[in-house]
Amino acid sequence: MENELFQKMAQSVLDGDSDAAVSLAKQAIAGGIDPLKAITKGYVTGVNKVGAKGYVTGVNKVGESFACGQAFLPELVMAGEAMKAAVATLEPEMKKRGVQRTMLGKVVLATVEGDIHEIGKSLVGTMLSASGFQVYDLGVDVPAARIIAKVKEVDANIVGLSALLTTTMVKQKEVIDELDKLGLRKKVKVMVGGAPVTRDWVQKIEADGYSEDAIGAVGLAKQLVGAA
Repeated sequence: MENELFQKMAQSVLDGDSDAAVSLAKQAIAGGIDPLKAITKGYVTGVNKVGAKGYVTGVNKVGESFACGQAFLPELVMAGEAMKAAVATLEPEMKKRGVQRTMLGKVVLATVEGDIHEIGKSLVGTMLSASGFQVYDLGVDVPAARIIAKVKEVDANIVGLSALLTTTMVKQKEVIDELDKLGLRKKVKVMVGGAPVTRDWVQKIEADGYSEDAIGAVGLAKQLVGAA
């Protein structure tokens, strides 16, 4: 019975159906199912059998499809939102039981000062949150000083900096330089992203990595905290 519910949970993520994801989370709570198990075995790990060999995942399956060009941006956004909705429904029950989902790390996200592009950065935040990171999204047009202040406030492990304009890319370097001046650079990893960002730029500003899409960003973040 549990496996059937877990399959439906995984499918709700694949379908990007937030209403179904929430409804199934409520069913799990009513049925006395461990909410942490519902997340790890249902929404995240899933139990959709592939023949007799093993399992496919919910949110991870969508990510694989996106990487292979079989799924598109709206599907990925909806999958992430469905996952977030399910987790939000289950979290009060987890607190009641005295258990919490293991968080992989804390990430401060921002689109740098002078740039107001939102979609890519928001998608990365959604997928990081769904994958087990605690995300602090500061929004767009964020000055370096505010980013640094948030990093110190929450004791972040990673900073994610988005820039879609070549004229604002320099702000990514500004944040890295400030972290360095404050002696935080060894402790805080920096991911950068955005259409103009290249591997050469990453090396030039001494960031820790970049990704061309949200799924790659999740994989990179996991590597940076040693959870890959």
